Amino acid sequence: MKRTLIIAEAGVNHNGSIENAFKLIDAAKAADADYVKFQTFKADKLVNKTVQKADYQKANLNDGDNSQYNMLKKLELTEHMHDEILRHCKEVDIKFLSTPFDQDSIVFLKSLGVVIGKIPSGEITNLPYLRHMAQAFPQLIMSTGMCTMDDVKNAVNALIAAGAKKENITVLHCNTEYPTPMKDVNLKAMLNIKEELGIEIGYSDHTMGIEVPVAAVALGATIIEKHFTLDRTMEGPDHPASLEPGELKEMVKSIRNIDMALGEGFKIPSESEKKNIEIVRKSIVAGRDIVKGEVFSEENLTVKRPGTGISPMNWDGVIGKTAARDFKSDEIISL
Repeated sequence: MKRTLIIAEAGVNHNGSIENAFKLIDAAKAADADYVKFQTFKADKLVNKTVQKADYQKANLNDGDNSQYNMLKKLELTEHMHDEILRHCKEVDIKFLSTPFDQDSIVFLKSLGVVIGKIPSGEITNLPYLRHMAQAFPQLIMSTGMCTMDDVKNAVNALIAAGAKKENITVLHCNTEYPTPMKDVNLKAMLNIKEELGIEIGYSDHTMGIEVPVAAVALGATIIEKHFTLDRTMEGPDHPASLEPGELKEMVKSIRNIDMALGEGFKIPSESEKKNIEIVRKSIVAGRDIVKGEVFSEENLTVKRPGTGISPMNWDGVIGKTAARDFKSDEIISL
């Protein structure tokens, strides 16, 4: 059975609190996610101090301060906090991931033993960054929000040119509006990426609810990434577009069910239904009393359950044969 890799994206929903980070880790573990993922950055290296917040960030925070720098500065995780988060992940037995947003963060995460590099949508046109990621991590996952197909191709080619192996890259279809309107999801683009690039695909979701990531798995996504929070009413840029713990658990359960339901792709009777074959299928039976020596015909034969006798698919082979004995009406025919 194929098992979808599920990344519970805590992101910056810890609000700068190690206690919140621990609670998010616990919630991801309780939901049976494979990974809990944070974000590793220094605001000084990430954003110019004059840059304003995105519209959704302004709306979600509504604190009168439109500085993206000031917002991100409050959401940084220190090196000590990373150590504590890693320790707690090991204690509860869930895997740790984090998205690095600059060269120093790449080096730092590698020093922590992280082997999967997560490339966010905003860095897909950052050639030096892509080269550093390809050189630092043997496995790469790349989100593609705001991208054209050419953007995606150029980024993948840059990663491969820098040493990444194509078979170790998974490209996630993504939309970076928080929350993403259903009309803008364009989930079939995920299949277009697979067709155009011949590469592993997944989906990073920012819609409300769980139906779109579940649908993505049914379409062939091998990785699902989804933001979650302790409480959507908490103050912060990403909380309103995130799942709460119970919803995250329901999403993971639904995806695991789809994993099972997809099966291996061969059309064969399942073990659970084999017992129904004889009950539901039919056999050739006597349509009326038939005497020995009588010729089987359309007039004296019919088809009824159970399917323990001659299959009606052999009808033409029975018609014209001679009855070797008497048959009562409804009795299964034998030759």
